[in-house]
Amino acid sequence: MENVLMYDRTVRENTGFVGEETAAYEAKLDRATELFNERMQYIEKRCQEPNANPDEMLILTTKAIMDMCNAAEMFEQTVGQDKSAIKDAQIKFREKTNHIFTKSYYNRARIWPRGYQGDYEMLEFHYRNTPLSQGIGFYVERYLLVSTLAIAVRERKELLRELLLAELNMRANPKILDIACGSCREIVELASDITRSGAEVICLDFDEEALKSSANRMALTGISTDMIKFRKYNALKMINPERNVKEFGMQDVIYSVGLFDYLDDNTLIRLLSSLYESLSPGGKLIASFKDCRRYSTFIYHWLINWNGFLQRTEEDVWALYEKAGFLRSAVTTVREKSGVIAFYTVTK
Repeated sequence: MENVLMYDRTVRENTGFVGEETAAYEAKLDRATELFNERMQYIEKRCQEPNANPDEMLILTTKAIMDMCNAAEMFEQTVGQDKSAIKDAQIKFREKTNHIFTKSYYNRARIWPRGYQGDYEMLEFHYRNTPLSQGIGFYVERYLLVSTLAIAVRERKELLRELLLAELNMRANPKILDIACGSCREIVELASDITRSGAEVICLDFDEEALKSSANRMALTGISTDMIKFRKYNALKMINPERNVKEFGMQDVIYSVGLFDYLDDNTLIRLLSSLYESLSPGGKLIASFKDCRRYSTFIYHWLINWNGFLQRTEEDVWALYEKAGFLRSAVTTVREKSGVIAFYTVTK
């Protein structure tokens, strides 16, 4: 631990970063990036030593990332509303640190090989919560997998499973529609309960590989294929309730987690209203939203390129529901354990 503190103090004093007040924030950000790279290279070198202490390596990695976070947040606060300058700085930072992140599985969240952000493979990686890389990539993953949103995503799945289980327990032969299903992890974990309840579940996604992967995993549970159906479908087409009913029939439960964070307000308002109209009497529309006040965007906007989800507050979400025509009395809310992600359930 003494070596960690000595190295950290030396590099920071040599750069003059601490305590320096100057208007040249771009130059300061550049130097902070250089320092970050130096520290990560030092860690990478230390990782190769036979007596490298894993706890010490994680401490070093955590400190380097947190100091870079502070520099980036200071830059954002300084340039204020100049979104273009912030975006350019984020791109520049990722280019300068590319040699580090290509050694981590998190590089997928910079290039998104499936063509869209938040793909099922990345979510499965978070669910498994186990680093896949070696060396510096291992410690980057160890840090990011226990970040605020990573924990919240895992807790979101757990709470979703509880909410769905409650519906399966209280309904006979329920019809359930999962929109943007991804890996269907919660459905797989509820396979025996679905069988017991006689439920019919339709899982929709636009990614054929996600559907194939989910179907293969579901097959291992032994559940009847008549109870779980997978279908490629564009969720944005679901803004028309008549078409929804024609395509899928009336539903007892319609839910989606993650997708709605990526949709603009106007689209989301129309979609929420349409999905509600696609419910049978007594049916429930369950949706989750991230609360932007409860996490930092540095990891997602700087370290990786996962900036597609919108930054909404709890008040923003309530405004959407009101514009969609829902009374607050018809909506119940509950947060997963970390408090970062909230579920909003509308009962028809």
